Amino acid sequence: MIKRTHIDFSKRIKIAASLCVVIILIEIINQFTFGSLRSFGIMPRNLNALAGIVSAPFIHGGLIHLFSNLVPLFIFTVLLLSHGRNRFILVFTTSALVGGLLVWFFGRSANHIGMSGVIYGLFGYLLVAGFISREFKLFMISGLVAFMYGGLIFGVLPIMPGVSFESHLFGFIVGIIMAFILGKDPTRKR
Repeated sequence: MIKRTHIDFSKRIKIAASLCVVIILIEIINQFTFGSLRSFGIMPRNLNALAGIVSAPFIHGGLIHLFSNLVPLFIFTVLLLSHGRNRFILVFTTSALVGGLLVWFFGRSANHIGMSGVIYGLFGYLLVAGFISREFKLFMISGLVAFMYGGLIFGVLPIMPGVSFESHLFGFIVGIIMAFILGKDPTRKR
């Protein structure tokens, strides 16, 4: 298990803002190259597109797609950093890589891009980990996430054409699994 370390709120804001700036810069390059980066998405069962598992979260289908992901990414990053930097890194990368691999194996034939799979991973983790941890602060974060963003759960359903519900679904599942794996702090005395 991974020990939970405290990160000051201002540092959490800086980390979340830095992540968002990187994604914005990538989208600026994408816009100036007329969307050429979109070809680096996840294309299920295409061996030539395996690298898309790593690159797809950072590429968006346009400014609306980008901005719809930035707010929840920023908020969930700040909240998940309350669980510690190592937990954030593990949940973020596992949601991106394992969720992306599951999309590659099981997703419909389409180009899957965007940070939403990772956002759903962070969401799933935050929703469950506070309850597992039995720590009041983290429990309150889980309750807040459930109250404020509970409607995200509908994004795992195939109800919106052109939206990768597969990324949402697999990211969410990976986030919940990570909550069960990492949710308790073994060094915390009960």
